[in-house]
Amino acid sequence: MNPGGMNLGGKVAFITGVARGQGRSHAVRLAREGADIIGVDICADINSAGYPLATTEDLKETVRQVEALGRGIHATVADVRDPDALQAALGAGVAALGPVDIVIANAGIAPFSPEGIGGEWKDVVDVNLTGTYNTVQAAVPGMIERGAGGAVVIVSSTAGLTGMAAGTPGVLGYTASKHGQVGLMRTWANALAPHRIRVNTLHPTGVNTPMVVNDMMLRFLQSDPKMSDPHALPVGMLETSDVSDALVWLVSDQARYVTGVTLPVDAGYVNKR
Repeated sequence: MNPGGMNLGGKVAFITGVARGQGRSHAVRLAREGADIIGVDICADINSAGYPLATTEDLKETVRQVEALGRGIHATVADVRDPDALQAALGAGVAALGPVDIVIANAGIAPFSPEGIGGEWKDVVDVNLTGTYNTVQAAVPGMIERGAGGAVVIVSSTAGLTGMAAGTPGVLGYTASKHGQVGLMRTWANALAPHRIRVNTLHPTGVNTPMVVNDMMLRFLQSDPKMSDPHALPVGMLETSDVSDALVWLVSDQARYVTGVTLPVDAGYVNKR
């Protein structure tokens, strides 16, 4: 039985940043809809991020939650900045579970330290933008060769559609990387359309994850008066399930003619801005 009615039974999804937060939520929701999961996560800190990243224990918990739904999962520690490691992880997952139908480029960091730690610009662009490039480039050749079509969702941000107030290297790099993801999406949407591979970006506002709920991010948000009441709808923050609900629709056949779209899941943040 497919409780969500999205017809993902027999599909395989490749998800980055899968150990916790949105990545785990997306994996569990896609598994609930019938998909098997190939997942990767760095499971190590990046100093410039300014907050702890996921751990191997987090990754094991994602595995546990997916397997509890009766779905297969192949989870590997790999850094999206390393294309060889990413390709190896994907290859092992395909060998275990079968070819990929869905790609979710989710891994990202938000180094919003007001004081500056050092290395923010390079690290955030490398993870968020180059990591997205590496992820899609790893998966797409196999999807094209198979000839069965597919769907790619790049998890961007409202910062991929608007400017931000602070001019620190981390904020500038984050905003540039999230806008850059839109450029990648729009070009891939055209290039991959003949192969029936759809490509879209998803743009959440603040989501209740460790990337947002930490002391560094709190200081950043308090520095911008517009962030005291950023949404049109009366909500302070989204839950990961709110984003996963939109994502599962984007990758399903119910959105089979949706490609090249920047979809905000933002309680009206972009419109109000």
